[in-house]
Amino acid sequence: MGAEAEVIVPVQQTITTVLDVPCCSDVDFKSPDTTTLQFVPSIRSGSFADIGPRRFMEDEHIRIDDLSEHLGSLVRFPQPCAFYGVFDGHGGPEAAAYVRKHVLRFLFEDANFPQTSEVDEAFLKEVENSLREGFLLADLALADECNVCSSSGTTALTALVLGRLLMVANVGDCRAVLCHKGEAINMSQDHRPNYASERRRVEELGGFIDDGYLNGVLSVTRALGDWDMKLPRGSASPLIAEPEFRQIILSEDDEFLIIGCDGIWDVMSSQQAVNLVRRGLRRHDDPEQCAKDLVMEALRLNTFDNLTVVIVCFTSVDHSEPSQSRQRRLRCCSFSAEALCSLQSWLDNSGSR
Repeated sequence: MGAEAEVIVPVQQTITTVLDVPCCSDVDFKSPDTTTLQFVPSIRSGSFADIGPRRFMEDEHIRIDDLSEHLGSLVRFPQPCAFYGVFDGHGGPEAAAYVRKHVLRFLFEDANFPQTSEVDEAFLKEVENSLREGFLLADLALADECNVCSSSGTTALTALVLGRLLMVANVGDCRAVLCHKGEAINMSQDHRPNYASERRRVEELGGFIDDGYLNGVLSVTRALGDWDMKLPRGSASPLIAEPEFRQIILSEDDEFLIIGCDGIWDVMSSQQAVNLVRRGLRRHDDPEQCAKDLVMEALRLNTFDNLTVVIVCFTSVDHSEPSQSRQRRLRCCSFSAEALCSLQSWLDNSGSR
């Protein structure tokens, strides 16, 4: 289980909660209510991965509950700050492993990530630009990496927490789902050929969809790597590494975030996953166990892929559901009204003897 981050966030008078917006420039900056201003995310996380029915494991993930501590004292970010990512490889594990190893350098060093202790509209735009640049740098690096086969690629989904800001960047078909008062809010779109907007973009760039596969080969329309499908370098390709962004300003109604590879979402809906995790957190408040339970449920539902899940909690559970053993004890000790009357009658008769 990740360590909790209990830090006071600098209060900005221009931030309000925004749900499911496609890009940073669409965030509406207004005066927030008092509840939002007072809310400070309490970060803790858990993860679990399993090879599933596949012969090889091609998933990678990263989980950092305190990004400032991880990167060192020279960085200056709103607090708390945390970073998470899931990378689902294909055509071999090399691309996913490479991106996992170097992702912090690509995003926070090479891309000149902005530093500030305050979150405003200008900072949000800078963050989006830096993350986009980092994704594209990672894609180009895979083209030059001699240890990564040109047919190896990976999807990439990252979640960044900066104070109350949650920003998700996505390339591919991993998915991030936010639990907002028990409701599943998709924080990413699966980049698959069956989505109309992706199909249109692919066809405009000269690609085609055959039986649900990009150019008859790939089940996603965005990925890092796969340079055998992007060559010649620098030319327009229907397979792109451009991330899409969604972000919110977290409030006390935002309970947790699920980040999972497509092996999870192939067999269950976003709401089903949220329901399972929410029940688990109310029972034992352990995101690591919830991640494992989600993977085990996907296996029970006969998923055919590798499985990786990261769960990030933003709030503490106020109460827990009684355990089954406690419920059994309560049932064993309960009496019906008839039994109580019989017991009272017996006591009365015994006392009169």
